[in-house]
Amino acid sequence: MSFNLESITRENVKGLNPYSSARDEYVSDGSKMVFLDANENPFENGVNRYPDPKQRSLKSILAKQKGIKEENILLGNGSDEVLDLLFRAFCEPRLDNVITLPPTYGMYQVLSGINTIENRTVLLDTDFQPNVDAILNTMDTNSKMLFICSPNNPSGNSISSQKIEILLENFKGLVVIDEAYIDFSSEQSWVSQLSKYPNLVITQTLSKAYGMAGIRLGICIASEQIIAVLNKIKPPYNINELTQQSAMERVSDQKSVQEEVAVILGERKLLIEALSEISFILKIYSSDANFVLAKVDDALKRYNQLLEKGIVVRNRTTQPLCENTLRFTIGTPEENTLLNTALKSLV
Repeated sequence: MSFNLESITRENVKGLNPYSSARDEYVSDGSKMVFLDANENPFENGVNRYPDPKQRSLKSILAKQKGIKEENILLGNGSDEVLDLLFRAFCEPRLDNVITLPPTYGMYQVLSGINTIENRTVLLDTDFQPNVDAILNTMDTNSKMLFICSPNNPSGNSISSQKIEILLENFKGLVVIDEAYIDFSSEQSWVSQLSKYPNLVITQTLSKAYGMAGIRLGICIASEQIIAVLNKIKPPYNINELTQQSAMERVSDQKSVQEEVAVILGERKLLIEALSEISFILKIYSSDANFVLAKVDDALKRYNQLLEKGIVVRNRTTQPLCENTLRFTIGTPEENTLLNTALKSLV
């Protein structure tokens, strides 16, 4: 395919010289040094020094696990910062547009509004799959990004790889595949196709399978050229020291992560079986994520009834194609038992 990164990069970003911090200019090799370069408080308390602005140690671990180079990775303060950086690097305000595929993750639309970028929507079909022809017909010369959430939120299904391939080959801008829930899916990550598609951008997170939503760590995986552009505009110390240390400890413990994922997948299967026995649940959608979307008779009524029993689920009725649906996150075995008991008691 023909893809020119230069042509979609904002002019002000092309000539931008990123801020150079003290920790960019001197990189420690582990030797004991007297640091008098960054105007830090000299009294050691574990966080008195600025964090590594390039997160080298954490990226080294992630790169080895994912079979890519450190230069293919950008880390953000959650995936939301990664997505915002993409808007700021490649979309000219009041001129460019992006395409999103509702029902999907709501921050794409929020960020387009914040950055004054037109958001063109193309609804998924009733199977929650993209309408490829409609997407390509919606695209024009100012369409800079296409967002695909797979597995999709709130529907839970994976998006057809064949349809994504067609879009990667024909969309003239960046195709951003949001893989926040990929660890719960049997589908292969698109990271394996990184070298094949120069316009491919993948976002992942430690918030879901890794259980680290509180530290806010998002991952962007793309070509070295795309990552180099994003590094020009990211804040120098966007990933704090505590987040870096916590993330390194967690991603190094793959055994615990996989054990927890296995429990969640087992509980997902049990929850689907339990939901199928509830009379007011009309349809259960297939899921490759850590949640299940279900159509009910009256979503607001059932949502409020569960609240009264101390259980908070998500009412997704306001989303396109999701009328009278509730989204159930997979909890612990004990929490899922409480949910099942509560659902059976409702009339």
